[in-house]
Amino acid sequence: MVDEALAFLSAHRDRPCFINLWFDDVHTPYRPREGEDARELTARFRDVLAGVDRQVGRLLDRLRELGQEQNTLVVLSGDNGPEPSLNRTRAGGLRGMKWSLYEGGIRTPLVVRWPGVIPAGQVNTTTVVGAVDCFPTLCALAGVPVPTGVQFDGEDLSGVFKGAKSARTRPLFWEYGRKPAPEGKTGIRAFPYPNEPGAKSPNVAVRDGDWKLLVNADGSSAELYDLAADPNEAKNVAAENAEVARRLTTQALAWRKSLP
Repeated sequence: MVDEALAFLSAHRDRPCFINLWFDDVHTPYRPREGEDARELTARFRDVLAGVDRQVGRLLDRLRELGQEQNTLVVLSGDNGPEPSLNRTRAGGLRGMKWSLYEGGIRTPLVVRWPGVIPAGQVNTTTVVGAVDCFPTLCALAGVPVPTGVQFDGEDLSGVFKGAKSARTRPLFWEYGRKPAPEGKTGIRAFPYPNEPGAKSPNVAVRDGDWKLLVNADGSSAELYDLAADPNEAKNVAAENAEVARRLTTQALAWRKSLP
């Protein structure tokens, strides 16, 4: 995959281009080298992760060799949480995993690199960035006008990418749409729920500031967390903050109803 990306970069070195490069090595079944599938799962995962690190290094080295390092934005991000979580070690101790709307399922790494534009070595743990922000943000960074007449779910956070630590102005919403298993089908592949303790969440969520609410689409089982105080979502504080829970439940269910 990196070979193809490097060939494309070399062929388009004199004009703007976009590359979407998906590293699937860190997705199960973890095959670092031929004939090593029998080894312990954690060891195999570490090997494929190290392999991806090496390939990212090849990509960055080639950008430098082509003289493109100073005008290329590199974004490295995960698409969802881990599965398995390896006892939460892959999610930094956060509750949840892939197929879950708890933080371990939706809070993923985001690393951005653009020498001379994005400050090197800076870590921002305060600004919440969602995938829906990528389109308007990347357009702004690239100097590309966004389509007119379009109402975006996300917002332009290009200032945050450049080093600001401002808060976002809009809430973020999620839905994990579960469907009943087909007749006669059982098991996680037929009916994908997280299979780790405490990872199964309600199927709609909203985050507004430090508040995060999860609720089922029928309005049941509301859970409210203050992520500043409780990032691992251990204590449901919906009862103590009934007005906040009602407000966010209304917002989350109205958002879900508005979807096509």
